Amino acid sequence: MYCDLYLMRHGQTLWNAEGRMQGRLDSALTDLGRRQARQQAALVRGIDAIRISSPLGRAVETAEIVFGGASFLTDDRLAEIDIGRFSGHLIDDLRRQEPEFFRGDRLAWYDSAPGGEHFRGLQHRVGAFLAELSQPALIVTHGITLRMLRVLAMGTGADRLGELTVEQGAVHVVRGARHEVWRPRDP
Repeated sequence: MYCDLYLMRHGQTLWNAEGRMQGRLDSALTDLGRRQARQQAALVRGIDAIRISSPLGRAVETAEIVFGGASFLTDDRLAEIDIGRFSGHLIDDLRRQEPEFFRGDRLAWYDSAPGGEHFRGLQHRVGAFLAELSQPALIVTHGITLRMLRVLAMGTGADRLGELTVEQGAVHVVRGARHEVWRPRDP
């Protein structure tokens, strides 16, 4: 059984807004992305847990807002899945130019991206991170990595990644192998 996890995807980036694939590359947060981070900050205020972020710029920028200047750790194992030569390309262009990679499950292409890390590699590094975690954690990470953290913490298979949603501006909470989403209240 894993410790309580409070999982947050980084706020929207310029590349998210234009449909460009980031992987290990980076793009700055948009105004909306910064608002989403402030929403997450309000949702996790007062939670006593270790604070950890992916080292990628978009996650660090989000963590700085979420944690309100409090110190936090970074861990390379929380970085987004490496998508190899698909990094930096528009997803619509990739679907047109290389349709063979986009057949099947909507996330299956992550597991076959040329030069990418693939799900097995991601599962290995995220599993090692979780195995070392000994206390509740507030974690800022990325969409596919957040999904993998959830399936491992809940004890479901990686084949279920495509069934999981990830919301920016929300907090995905995993306690006792159960998942819930905390969303900001409407003003």
